[in-house]
Amino acid sequence: MALAVTEFEALCGFVTLKELKAVLTVPEVVELVVAENVNSVLQITDEDGEEKVKPILKSLFTDIMSAGKERVAGAVDRLRSRLHKESQVRQLTEKEQLVLRLEKQYPSDVGVIAAFFLNHVKLAPGEALFLGANEPHAYICGECIECMATSDNVVRAGLTPKHRDVQTLCSTLTYKQGSPEILRGVPINQYVNKYIPPFEEFEIDCCILPQGEKVVFPAVPGPSIFLVTVGEGMMTTESLKGYPITEGHVLFVAANTEITVSSAPQLHLFRTGVNSRFFQDS
Repeated sequence: MALAVTEFEALCGFVTLKELKAVLTVPEVVELVVAENVNSVLQITDEDGEEKVKPILKSLFTDIMSAGKERVAGAVDRLRSRLHKESQVRQLTEKEQLVLRLEKQYPSDVGVIAAFFLNHVKLAPGEALFLGANEPHAYICGECIECMATSDNVVRAGLTPKHRDVQTLCSTLTYKQGSPEILRGVPINQYVNKYIPPFEEFEIDCCILPQGEKVVFPAVPGPSIFLVTVGEGMMTTESLKGYPITEGHVLFVAANTEITVSSAPQLHLFRTGVNSRFFQDS
């Protein structure tokens, strides 16, 4: 889960069938994929259901991601040139503007073309993006607090200078389509919002504490980790009377421990722990 601290942009999950059909009119996309797969998608209707789309979407995305470097570089160059020319006579779409931004940072990268297949998500500060397992995503700009469940790997395939494993990525994705879930949090009190994703591993509390104020984090059955991102203050427990905290501090708190936090200047901190639903269901 990514919780936006500033205005934040990301690519996440595959676009809908309607949007996919529009993507398959982009000439630089079409030249990198098998024509039979394009025709198959164009013949699918909404009544056919997502399961019929998934294997074809997988083939299309694998075509793009597996294309040779020279073919990709040529397609990206032609895309850039065409969009620059067309921007003189029409307003480019948001996705077209995005791929031009990506091309500046990652010239000749296959991720520039792949971006057409993914949802472009914009978050305001305080909004969170839930990322399911085996869903493609890329953070584009802005700052966020990211919390992850235990994972045995991170597979990269585009928009990165790091090692890429295209075959593993394309074989493990779910190819689920549609807009990702955006969480806006539930107010626990006037200073704390709680974000509860639809899985048991964790939840996040976001606390923005004005200068000279105090807030209590009730004891919970599992351990917690606190991260201070702005300001300074004091943290108090039954056994610890006044521990100074400041920007950059990461603190582990044992289960069943009530925490009181007070601010000197304004204080921003985040708490993560086991999702409360886990204890409710136990």
